[in-house]
Amino acid sequence: MYLDRFKLTDRIAVVTGAARGIGLATVEALAEGGALVVMTDMNPDLLESARASLAGHGLRVEAEVLDVTDGAAVNRVRDAVLARHGRIDVLVNNAGIAISNHPAETMADEVWNKVIDVNLNGTFWCCRAFGQSMLERGKGSIVNVGSMSGFIVNRPQEQANYNASKAAVHHLTRSLAAEWGARGVRVNSVAPTYIDTEMNAYVYKDPEMHRHWVGGTPMNRLGKVEEVASVILFLASDAASLMTGSIVLADGGYVCW
Repeated sequence: MYLDRFKLTDRIAVVTGAARGIGLATVEALAEGGALVVMTDMNPDLLESARASLAGHGLRVEAEVLDVTDGAAVNRVRDAVLARHGRIDVLVNNAGIAISNHPAETMADEVWNKVIDVNLNGTFWCCRAFGQSMLERGKGSIVNVGSMSGFIVNRPQEQANYNASKAAVHHLTRSLAAEWGARGVRVNSVAPTYIDTEMNAYVYKDPEMHRHWVGGTPMNRLGKVEEVASVILFLASDAASLMTGSIVLADGGYVCW
């Protein structure tokens, strides 16, 4: 009985920013759980390579090129998925960017706007578009990828744009959960720590960065993409059926200090 609640058998899921990192791991987790997963990303070559690799392992995956900052494109992808499958059960808003080491007092408008546009606006456009179809059915689960940066101010890097965007994603999550909870649509967030990816590998060669990133974490290590994907799988599934508006920290204890 209980293990069945973690399964996503025959559900239709959409994941943004799905071609690598947490997004790619999430696609794999949801597909292993039984879902058919529509992968979206703005990089068509990387997206197709990731899709082919997962399909080669027997997972049910499709791909749609998508720039989440384009609201009309988001609507088109939603319509395409609905035309093929008739419903959307799960949405994971993973697409996001960070532009760090820009002191707030000298941060250019375009640096601020680019991060806000992807991380906050893109998340909202997707919640709005895919949420509409879920509300029509009276059922659905949305998981937004926030960050521990929505709780703390990172150091030593200066990134007021990123921190503000992720705090906003958390409160957007709560706002939508409050609006849509009685209508059958759950909205939750996961808030990861620093994740051990190729992009973050430089931390091991930077003593100052390592001191704050790893030394500042009670578990004394970076997180892994599969650890975040596992939380997303849980939140997407019926195992989390009583949870909405929750921001689940997966941070190795970072915010404890």
